[in-house]
Amino acid sequence: MLAMRLSLLIGGFIASSAASALASESTTATPAIDFNGQIRPILSNNCFQCHGPDVAQRKAGLRLDLRDEALRATESGVVVIVPRKPDESELVRRIFAADDERMPPADSNKHLTEAEKSRLKEWVAAGAPWQDHWSFIAPLRPALPTVSHAGWSRNAIDDFILSRLDKERLGPSPEANRPTLIRRLSLDLTGLPPTPEEVDRFVNDAAGDAYEELVERLLESPRYG
Repeated sequence: MLAMRLSLLIGGFIASSAASALASESTTATPAIDFNGQIRPILSNNCFQCHGPDVAQRKAGLRLDLRDEALRATESGVVVIVPRKPDESELVRRIFAADDERMPPADSNKHLTEAEKSRLKEWVAAGAPWQDHWSFIAPLRPALPTVSHAGWSRNAIDDFILSRLDKERLGPSPEANRPTLIRRLSLDLTGLPPTPEEVDRFVNDAAGDAYEELVERLLESPRYG
Protein backbone atom coordinates (compact mmCIF):
# COMPACT_ATOMS: atom_id res chain seq x y z
CA MET A 1 0.00 0.00 0.00
CA LEU A 2 2.82 2.40 0.90
CA ALA A 3 4.60 1.63 -2.38
CA MET A 4 1.40 2.34 -4.30
CA ARG A 5 0.95 5.69 -2.54
CA LEU A 6 4.55 6.64 -3.29
CA SER A 7 4.08 5.70 -6.94
CA LEU A 8 0.95 7.84 -7.17
CA LEU A 9 2.68 10.79 -5.49
CA ILE A 10 5.72 10.54 -7.77
CA GLY A 11 3.54 10.17 -10.86
CA GLY A 12 1.46 13.17 -9.84
CA PHE A 13 4.59 15.24 -9.23
CA ILE A 14 6.02 14.34 -12.65
CA ALA A 15 2.75 15.17 -14.40
CA SER A 16 2.47 18.46 -12.53
CA SER A 17 6.07 19.38 -13.36
CA ALA A 18 5.57 18.57 -17.03
CA ALA A 19 2.40 20.66 -17.16
CA SER A 20 4.15 23.57 -15.47
CA ALA A 21 7.05 23.34 -17.91
CA LEU A 22 4.71 23.33 -20.89
CA ALA A 23 2.76 26.27 -19.49
CA SER A 24 5.96 28.18 -18.89
CA GLU A 25 7.18 27.41 -22.41
CA SER A 26 3.92 28.57 -23.97
CA THR A 27 3.91 31.86 -22.09
CA THR A 28 7.52 32.64 -22.96
CA ALA A 29 7.33 31.64 -26.63
CA THR A 30 8.13 34.44 -29.04
CA PRO A 31 4.92 35.68 -30.66
CA ALA A 32 4.67 35.50 -34.43
CA ILE A 33 5.86 38.64 -36.20
CA ASP A 34 3.36 40.30 -38.52
CA PHE A 35 5.49 41.81 -41.30
CA ASN A 36 2.76 43.99 -42.81
CA GLY A 37 1.51 45.14 -39.42
CA GLN A 38 4.77 45.51 -37.46
CA ILE A 39 7.79 45.63 -39.77
CA ARG A 40 6.73 47.19 -43.07
CA PRO A 41 5.48 50.41 -41.38
CA ILE A 42 8.88 50.87 -39.68
CA LEU A 43 10.77 50.35 -42.93
CA SER A 44 8.34 52.48 -44.91
CA ASN A 45 8.47 55.42 -42.51
CA ASN A 46 12.22 55.36 -41.94
CA CYS A 47 13.98 53.57 -44.80
CA PHE A 48 12.05 53.57 -48.07
CA GLN A 49 12.83 57.20 -48.90
CA CYS A 50 16.48 56.25 -49.56
CA HIS A 51 16.12 52.48 -49.98
CA GLY A 52 12.79 52.09 -51.74
CA PRO A 53 11.30 51.98 -55.24
CA ASP A 54 12.42 55.48 -56.31
CA VAL A 55 15.58 54.93 -58.37
CA ALA A 56 16.52 58.61 -58.28
CA GLN A 57 16.46 58.68 -54.46
CA ARG A 58 17.97 55.24 -53.85
CA LYS A 59 21.26 55.07 -51.94
CA ALA A 60 23.96 52.37 -52.15
CA GLY A 61 21.86 50.38 -54.61
CA LEU A 62 19.84 49.02 -51.68
CA ARG A 63 16.11 48.32 -51.77
CA LEU A 64 14.29 47.33 -48.61
CA ASP A 65 10.79 47.23 -50.10
CA LEU A 66 11.40 43.90 -51.90
CA ARG A 67 12.64 40.81 -50.08
CA ASP A 68 14.91 39.48 -52.84
CA GLU A 69 16.56 42.88 -53.15
CA ALA A 70 16.85 43.33 -49.38
CA LEU A 71 18.70 40.01 -49.02
CA ARG A 72 21.23 40.75 -51.74
CA ALA A 73 24.64 42.27 -51.15
CA THR A 74 24.88 46.02 -51.71
CA GLU A 75 27.16 47.71 -54.24
CA SER A 76 29.95 47.53 -51.66
CA GLY A 77 29.39 43.80 -51.10
CA VAL A 78 27.73 44.14 -47.68
CA VAL A 79 24.77 41.87 -46.89
CA VAL A 80 22.24 44.03 -45.09
CA ILE A 81 19.87 41.31 -43.89
CA VAL A 82 21.08 37.80 -43.02
CA PRO A 83 18.00 35.80 -41.96
CA ARG A 84 18.31 34.30 -38.46
CA LYS A 85 21.68 36.01 -37.96
CA PRO A 86 21.07 39.52 -36.61
CA ASP A 87 24.68 39.82 -35.45
CA GLU A 88 25.84 39.39 -39.06
CA SER A 89 23.22 41.74 -40.52
CA GLU A 90 24.36 45.22 -41.49
CA LEU A 91 20.83 46.50 -40.95
CA VAL A 92 20.93 45.58 -37.27
CA ARG A 93 24.43 46.96 -36.81
CA ARG A 94 23.52 50.27 -38.41
CA ILE A 95 20.30 50.90 -36.51
CA PHE A 96 22.07 50.33 -33.19
CA ALA A 97 25.21 52.30 -34.14
CA ALA A 98 25.98 55.38 -32.05
CA ASP A 99 28.30 57.09 -34.57
CA ASP A 100 27.96 58.56 -38.06
CA GLU A 101 27.08 55.11 -39.45
CA ARG A 102 23.75 55.10 -37.63
CA MET A 103 20.69 54.58 -39.77
CA PRO A 104 18.53 56.47 -40.39
CA PRO A 105 21.18 59.21 -40.54
CA ALA A 106 20.82 62.23 -38.28
CA ASP A 107 20.20 64.63 -41.17
CA SER A 108 17.19 62.60 -42.33
CA ASN A 109 15.12 63.89 -39.38
CA LYS A 110 13.97 60.32 -38.81
CA HIS A 111 14.54 58.41 -35.60
CA LEU A 112 13.89 54.81 -34.63
CA THR A 113 12.61 54.19 -31.14
CA GLU A 114 14.27 51.52 -29.01
CA ALA A 115 11.15 49.41 -29.41
CA GLU A 116 11.36 49.69 -33.20
CA LYS A 117 15.05 48.74 -33.19
CA SER A 118 14.33 45.70 -31.04
CA ARG A 119 11.43 44.69 -33.25
CA LEU A 120 13.62 44.82 -36.38
CA LYS A 121 16.29 42.74 -34.67
CA GLU A 122 13.68 40.17 -33.57
CA TRP A 123 12.36 40.08 -37.12
CA VAL A 124 15.81 39.30 -38.58
CA ALA A 125 16.40 36.69 -35.86
CA ALA A 126 13.08 35.05 -36.79
CA GLY A 127 14.27 34.62 -40.38
CA ALA A 128 13.10 37.96 -41.78
CA PRO A 129 9.67 36.59 -42.75
CA TRP A 130 8.06 38.65 -45.49
CA GLN A 131 4.56 39.28 -46.77
CA ASP A 132 3.40 40.88 -49.98
CA HIS A 133 1.69 44.22 -49.56
CA TRP A 134 -1.87 43.59 -48.40
CA SER A 135 -3.27 44.99 -51.67
CA PHE A 136 -1.63 42.08 -53.55
CA ILE A 137 -2.94 39.38 -51.20
CA ALA A 138 -6.16 37.76 -52.40
CA PRO A 139 -8.84 37.88 -49.70
CA LEU A 140 -9.90 34.57 -48.23
CA ARG A 141 -13.47 33.71 -47.37
CA PRO A 142 -13.43 32.34 -43.80
CA ALA A 143 -15.52 29.34 -42.84
CA LEU A 144 -18.80 30.27 -41.21
CA PRO A 145 -18.91 29.65 -37.45
CA THR A 146 -21.38 27.27 -35.88
CA VAL A 147 -24.03 29.31 -34.10
CA SER A 148 -27.19 28.92 -32.11
CA HIS A 149 -30.42 30.33 -33.55
CA ALA A 150 -29.22 29.58 -37.07
CA GLY A 151 -32.54 30.79 -38.47
CA TRP A 152 -31.84 34.29 -37.13
CA SER A 153 -29.02 34.94 -39.59
CA ARG A 154 -29.90 36.53 -42.91
CA ASN A 155 -26.36 36.62 -44.30
CA ALA A 156 -22.82 35.52 -43.48
CA ILE A 157 -22.06 38.65 -41.45
CA ASP A 158 -24.93 37.81 -39.12
CA ASP A 159 -23.31 34.44 -38.40
CA PHE A 160 -20.13 36.11 -37.15
CA ILE A 161 -22.11 38.59 -35.05
CA LEU A 162 -24.17 35.78 -33.56
CA SER A 163 -21.02 33.73 -32.89
CA ARG A 164 -19.60 36.57 -30.78
CA LEU A 165 -22.91 36.95 -28.97
CA ASP A 166 -22.87 33.22 -28.22
CA LYS A 167 -19.32 33.53 -26.89
CA GLU A 168 -20.43 36.29 -24.52
CA ARG A 169 -23.56 34.31 -23.61
CA LEU A 170 -25.78 37.00 -25.04
CA GLY A 171 -28.73 36.83 -27.39
CA PRO A 172 -29.65 39.07 -30.29
CA SER A 173 -31.93 42.02 -29.59
CA PRO A 174 -35.47 41.78 -30.92
CA GLU A 175 -36.07 43.33 -34.32
CA ALA A 176 -36.94 47.03 -34.15
CA ASN A 177 -40.37 48.21 -35.20
CA ARG A 178 -40.86 49.80 -38.60
CA PRO A 179 -40.87 53.47 -37.53
CA THR A 180 -37.53 52.86 -35.80
CA LEU A 181 -36.09 50.98 -38.79
CA ILE A 182 -36.89 53.68 -41.32
CA ARG A 183 -35.59 56.40 -39.02
CA ARG A 184 -32.28 54.56 -38.53
CA LEU A 185 -31.86 53.84 -42.23
CA SER A 186 -32.72 57.36 -43.31
CA LEU A 187 -30.34 58.99 -40.84
CA ASP A 188 -27.54 56.55 -41.66
CA LEU A 189 -27.83 56.79 -45.45
CA THR A 190 -29.00 60.37 -46.07
CA GLY A 191 -28.26 62.20 -42.83
CA LEU A 192 -31.89 63.31 -42.60
CA PRO A 193 -34.91 61.88 -40.77
CA PRO A 194 -37.73 60.44 -42.88
CA THR A 195 -40.78 62.54 -43.61
CA PRO A 196 -44.09 61.55 -41.97
CA GLU A 197 -45.33 60.43 -45.40
CA GLU A 198 -42.30 58.17 -45.87
CA VAL A 199 -42.83 56.63 -42.44
CA ASP A 200 -46.52 55.95 -43.14
CA ARG A 201 -45.73 54.41 -46.52
CA PHE A 202 -43.13 52.03 -45.05
CA VAL A 203 -45.21 51.10 -42.00
CA ASN A 204 -48.19 50.21 -44.19
CA ASP A 205 -46.20 48.39 -46.88
CA ALA A 206 -47.24 44.73 -46.63
CA ALA A 207 -44.66 43.49 -49.15
CA GLY A 208 -42.24 40.88 -47.86
CA ASP A 209 -39.27 42.81 -49.22
CA ALA A 210 -40.39 46.23 -47.98
CA TYR A 211 -37.22 46.71 -45.94
CA GLU A 212 -34.93 45.76 -48.83
CA GLU A 213 -36.82 48.11 -51.16
CA LEU A 214 -36.42 50.92 -48.63
CA VAL A 215 -32.68 50.34 -48.50
CA GLU A 216 -32.42 50.46 -52.31
CA ARG A 217 -34.51 53.63 -52.52
CA LEU A 218 -32.36 55.42 -49.94
CA LEU A 219 -29.15 54.29 -51.65
CA GLU A 220 -30.44 55.81 -54.91
CA SER A 221 -31.19 59.12 -53.18
CA PRO A 222 -28.94 62.06 -54.21
CA ARG A 223 -28.51 62.69 -50.49
CA TYR A 224 -26.65 59.39 -50.12
CA GLY A 225 -22.89 59.89 -50.25
